[in-house]
Amino acid sequence: MAGETLAERNIGSLAEADAPVFETLVQMQVDTFERSGLDTEAYLLARIAALVAMDAAPSSYLLNVGAAAESGVPWEKVQGTLVAIAPVVGSARIVSAAGKIAEVFGLLDDSD
Repeated sequence: MAGETLAERNIGSLAEADAPVFETLVQMQVDTFERSGLDTEAYLLARIAALVAMDAAPSSYLLNVGAAAESGVPWEKVQGTLVAIAPVVGSARIVSAAGKIAEVFGLLDDSD
């Protein structure tokens, strides 16, 4: 679109999963689990902790917390990870993450 900045085009492409952007994101993930040397649970909990530290978008939690659930990581371990990192990242990041996780998994009461 005319008048659109490069940043706006890039964000738009990412939002639409335009092939070059999406492919780059996928390539960044290749073999990271194997190279980490961690077991599945530790790997996924570390990723969730990193998302909290970065104040990630809800979709990032959907992918990673969803993968943890599918892999059999107990919800209590996710909660325990949030508790463990709270003194480092601060309460604002934990509350933000908890709200985003609740949002993407439909855990929020619509009447709130």
